[in-house]
Amino acid sequence: MIRKLLFASALLVAAPLAQAASCSAVLEGNDAMKFNLTDIPVDKSCTTFTLTLKHTGKLGRSVMGHNVVVTKSADLQAVNADGMKAGLANEYVKPGDARVIAASKVIGGGETTTLAIPVAKLKAAPGPYSFFCSFPGHATLMKGTLTLK
Repeated sequence: MIRKLLFASALLVAAPLAQAASCSAVLEGNDAMKFNLTDIPVDKSCTTFTLTLKHTGKLGRSVMGHNVVVTKSADLQAVNADGMKAGLANEYVKPGDARVIAASKVIGGGETTTLAIPVAKLKAAPGPYSFFCSFPGHATLMKGTLTLK
């Protein structure tokens, strides 16, 4: 009987932990121009979603740099084209681009950066949403969907 009570108590304690929203994710990019994730779920209950980008490769920022840009899927191509024109000095993101929901800096091999995505911005602009690397030529392979759930 005591054993059953202890088991039931353990389930009650663990249940709230299992229900907690995950408001963060880790995205890895490598020298082969690939992200480890193609879909990132974002819980609607989060205020801010934190995305950590890890460059698992060895090549430098100016040769094989990676960043993460979040935008509506319909805007991906135009935001990417404008970002390439903006250059590395602007992290391959057009300064003041209102179509960009969030963007990280460009990092090189072995580096990590964190990006805060305001979930209210996702709720305000109906999706679908995409994330991609705006380093020239990378968006073709390094992209995925951000899904508000």
